[in-house]
Amino acid sequence: MDIEVGSNLYQNSNGTIEVEGIPQIQLSRHPSTGALLVNFALFDSNGRMLAKVVESTLMFNERRAYEVTKTDTGLVMKEVGSGKILLKLDAKAPDVVSFSRGEFHTMKGRLFHVSPTEWKIDKQQKSGATQDAQGGPAFIG
Repeated sequence: MDIEVGSNLYQNSNGTIEVEGIPQIQLSRHPSTGALLVNFALFDSNGRMLAKVVESTLMFNERRAYEVTKTDTGLVMKEVGSGKILLKLDAKAPDVVSFSRGEFHTMKGRLFHVSPTEWKIDKQQKSGATQDAQGGPAFIG
């Protein structure tokens, strides 16, 4: 699977996005329907889990502070109060998923930001790069 994170392309990945060495997002396609399936863990700045998405369904949602909107080809996770987009994923082709917008804390408590042009973790950023994951995860940070 190819994964676009901002303007960066991670080719031939296994569908996992590792942020700072920890798998935080897992992407796959449903075997019979082809629907995009997303597993994601949302943390606060102290590394405490706030929400968990399993196969594109919100399974844990502390204080009911988050909402997930899903279609067969995409998923958007937002904060209910502010409307801020935490995670926006779209399947652009059978083996290509775009992660075009998002803002959340890594498990290590650092703020991770994705825009259409780049990804950033604190002062570290990447824009316009192509990397072959060789069947492994897309490494960020």
